[in-house]
Amino acid sequence: MENIAQHVSEDVLSELHLYDSATRSNSVFVPVVPHEVSIYVCGATVQSSPHIGHMRAAVAFDILRRWLMKLGYKVTFVRNVTDIDDKILKKAAEAGEEWWARAYRYEREFTEAYASLGVLPPTYEPRATGHMMEMIQLVQRLINRGHAYIVPNSDGTPSGNVYFDVESWPEYGSLTHQQTGTLPADKDELVASQMGPSVDSSVEDEDSAQISDKKNPRDFALWKAAKPFEPLTASWEAPFGAGRPGWHLECSAMSHRYLGDDFDIHGGGLDLRFPHHENEIAQSRAAGWGFAHRWMHSAWVTQKGEKMSKSLGNGLSVGQILENHSAWVARYALASVHYRSMLEWSDQSLNEAEAAYARLSHFLEAADRSLDTLLTYDEVRSTTVDYLPSDFIAAMNDDINVSGALSIIFQKTREGNTLLTSGHAANKEDIARLRLQVHSMLDVFGLDPLDSQWQQVSSSDQKSLDALSYLVQDQLDQRQEARLHRDFATADHIREALSTAGIAVKDTADGSTWNLR
Repeated sequence: MENIAQHVSEDVLSELHLYDSATRSNSVFVPVVPHEVSIYVCGATVQSSPHIGHMRAAVAFDILRRWLMKLGYKVTFVRNVTDIDDKILKKAAEAGEEWWARAYRYEREFTEAYASLGVLPPTYEPRATGHMMEMIQLVQRLINRGHAYIVPNSDGTPSGNVYFDVESWPEYGSLTHQQTGTLPADKDELVASQMGPSVDSSVEDEDSAQISDKKNPRDFALWKAAKPFEPLTASWEAPFGAGRPGWHLECSAMSHRYLGDDFDIHGGGLDLRFPHHENEIAQSRAAGWGFAHRWMHSAWVTQKGEKMSKSLGNGLSVGQILENHSAWVARYALASVHYRSMLEWSDQSLNEAEAAYARLSHFLEAADRSLDTLLTYDEVRSTTVDYLPSDFIAAMNDDINVSGALSIIFQKTREGNTLLTSGHAANKEDIARLRLQVHSMLDVFGLDPLDSQWQQVSSSDQKSLDALSYLVQDQLDQRQEARLHRDFATADHIREALSTAGIAVKDTADGSTWNLR
């Protein structure tokens, strides 16, 4: 799928416009390196189980990534794991477990949740604990450049607490436009500032002693001294004192490690912009690095108008949702709303996704029967962007306008159904074209039914299939009994009833078999 972009029409590439949170405007996307795209997205703080709110950003940036790949770009995608922070330590202590064991357990749950919803694995998925050397070096670099200071003990030795000196960096506030002291102009940004930090916002739990150590209340922790009550395993030796990194430090260190001084896109949740992303920009640029050229932020999931979060007690786990709905349906519900719009999670959104699946699968299955051939997923993946409908390309190139793109998918589905009902043999070529287009467009959304991802049966689907199998087999047993007694009228009636329900019965020397038509 990752073709080289020079094989795609330059007109198509030049029409890709993406919103930049820093400039608050749509602009033409021009990568740092021609034909390649580098993306860093803030991943999860693995303190507890993932819920559907976490998956919103994952699916949103997965669709962006898939579209860039369909355009032919070679995409390097980095998503970090925060596996050490205040909340992990606190919750592990309360549960009487090792912090690293808790972090690893929930990291695995997140990995399984991403996979269940068809999110492509990242190119690199670095853990904070695996990059302490890079973080220590970054802190020292900031100290040497005059943008950070070490808090001394009473005897003058380093305490282990190191802060970024905000006053030393006049550009601080550039992402969220706080340099002027005005409120955010963008409605979503204003809502975010009022609703507070996100489920992944690991706001520093600094005690009063630490706060009094700061030169300025806006200064933020780069390195946090080891506390007497914390486990020794949560502390690393450093020139400025034993401790662990501040939350913001890790993303600057790891994005630089894997993507270099300059990279194309930094993504994350809308409410990570301040203070997390603002602090990332300050410490990275103060270190002398170029950092991200474009910022993209996804809005969160709401329930009855309230942000979905554990603290509000309205966070639905991925497992809970998949007990009653297929993973395809859950992904469709997450994917069908523009990434910068709030997504209201409800039974209605899931019902709409179920209906969408029925409409799409009905056309694709009918097209297969009409053409008497089956597509392979390799055929779908090998289609170039130029094969897709121009309106679909235009929608996706308009800041990933998913609602516009989905409308084209259903428009092509309706066109296909009209051709199928006409019954003209001359329509076969057009039906084949529309079938491949619909499959290819769905693949951009990560929803192509031919993808092996969706060949896996969920637990709820399996229960339905088991129930159906039991009921059909009971009918076949009754039909066999009728045939033995030469009651062919009853046997034919059962066969016709099953056929009406979409079940084809085939009689063989070994008995009767059935399948869904």
